[in-house]
Amino acid sequence: MTFYPGQSLADAVREATAVLTDAGVPSPRVDAELLAEHLLGVGLGRLRAMLLGDAPAPDGYGELVQERAGRVPLQHITGVAYFRYLELRVGPGVFIPRPETESVVQLVIDHVAGIPNPKVVDLGTGSGAIAGSIAHEVPGSDVHAVEYSTFAHAWAAKNLEPLGVTLIQGDLRDALPEHNGTFDVVVSNPPYIPAEAIPTEPEVALHDPPEALYGGGADGMELPTAAAASAARLLKPGGYFVMEHAEVQAGWIAGMLRRSGRWNNVTTHCDLNGKERATSAVLASTDPDE
Repeated sequence: MTFYPGQSLADAVREATAVLTDAGVPSPRVDAELLAEHLLGVGLGRLRAMLLGDAPAPDGYGELVQERAGRVPLQHITGVAYFRYLELRVGPGVFIPRPETESVVQLVIDHVAGIPNPKVVDLGTGSGAIAGSIAHEVPGSDVHAVEYSTFAHAWAAKNLEPLGVTLIQGDLRDALPEHNGTFDVVVSNPPYIPAEAIPTEPEVALHDPPEALYGGGADGMELPTAAAASAARLLKPGGYFVMEHAEVQAGWIAGMLRRSGRWNNVTTHCDLNGKERATSAVLASTDPDE
């Protein structure tokens, strides 16, 4: 594909859509438009109005299209990921937040309705999407976030500092011991992919950091299990825990929580596509080992 000086925006986007389609990009037309909008800075609505006229294509558009055709994530090219009401800074070294995780945030927001100044922690925050959304959408909330990766922590700091979230660099397995038994909600989207389950999408396999994908062990359940244990440690009695996971892991996670004897009201939740992608539970009032 060759863009030439003076080429119209409409023709360039049309050609870019064809190139991205041939490259197997899942949403070629939208990505072609977003790349043009990124360079022009006019907003997507204005861009689509410009496509009806004879506006010229922006300089550098062809290079960005070729980069996306090489399956570099769109968000790495533009430096931005949109999540609920937030515009997050992202790039190499941090997991790009997915739309299905927005449903997990909604579960937390629904639960804390009516709780004054709820104290919430996000274990394994990555870009800060979950923690940031809760801080933004729940006035008066006291939100904490934990991230182990140095690179992801740096991205999370950019996103969470303006929102007043308390961010620490640490391991979700033993973080925040000084806050044991004080949180109203623990939420987590931990790594959970099994060791041998290599993602098929190049954007994920080649660009998402492995430490954000693989949950540990052959079944990928080491970190999800650790997140549940930390939640039991950090929550108040009656506190709420919700964790994202793969659809095929829903039954295992629900069974694990029930068998521990620490949790009541274990519930599996479907995302907007009807897939069982999250499980919640309420911490029992007493520890059965006490």
